[in-house]
Amino acid sequence: MADQALKISSMKDKCSPEEWQRRVDLAACYRLVYMYGMSDMIANHISCNVPGEDGAFLINAYGMMYEEITASSLIKVDLSGKILSQPDFGSLNYGVNKAGYVIHSAIHEARHDVACVIHIHSWPTMAVSALECGLLPITQTSMRFLKIGYHDYVGVVLNESEKESLVRDLGDSEALILRNHGAITVGKSIGEAFNWMHRLELACRTQLAAMACNTPLSKVSPEVLQDTWNNYQPGTRRPYGLMEWPALLRKLDRIDPSYRD
Repeated sequence: MADQALKISSMKDKCSPEEWQRRVDLAACYRLVYMYGMSDMIANHISCNVPGEDGAFLINAYGMMYEEITASSLIKVDLSGKILSQPDFGSLNYGVNKAGYVIHSAIHEARHDVACVIHIHSWPTMAVSALECGLLPITQTSMRFLKIGYHDYVGVVLNESEKESLVRDLGDSEALILRNHGAITVGKSIGEAFNWMHRLELACRTQLAAMACNTPLSKVSPEVLQDTWNNYQPGTRRPYGLMEWPALLRKLDRIDPSYRD
């Protein structure tokens, strides 16, 4: 198990019960992103805000694989990048990846409605991000992203000056394709953000499979596309992740409950 291999002591008695629950859910999200084939070794990040601490959010230690993330291994930082709390990583001396901090801090600072931000480099999202056509509304799942945003590639996200354009391109939506890079989803809960990413990645996979058949794609009328997109918007259905998240946690508990450590 990750905590035994890295000898990370529990952070449970060093934070509020609300923060601890958020840590458990975030660690679960890392495990699920790995389980569903959306991780990239130690790269990328998933972050979430800390209840009752304005401007503070939790993020992974740069150097850990997604499948070994635990509640105690997460690092708490503020919007300026200052580390507020972290476990003792011993000689490994893990910290926070700057590129991850820039992307996630930008969104947490601008979108107070967002609790969780997920950024991935899975091969389907990277492939679609490199297509001039972007994500096509050719399946019911992809129609959910009819009005997805796009952010042009200007290099590795290390410059804080990119925050403004990143936030502008995301707007008030739940998903953003980073051109020639990958994808981002956000949510009012960790479960909601994961639901959006799972569906976005699935939409990308489906599009690539359909395009690989080298035959004309079936098109849907603009009216039906708009109606379908509207059916997926807040206010027309229950919040995403509300029903799925408890079931996903049960799935993890059956396989390996060490994410709770």
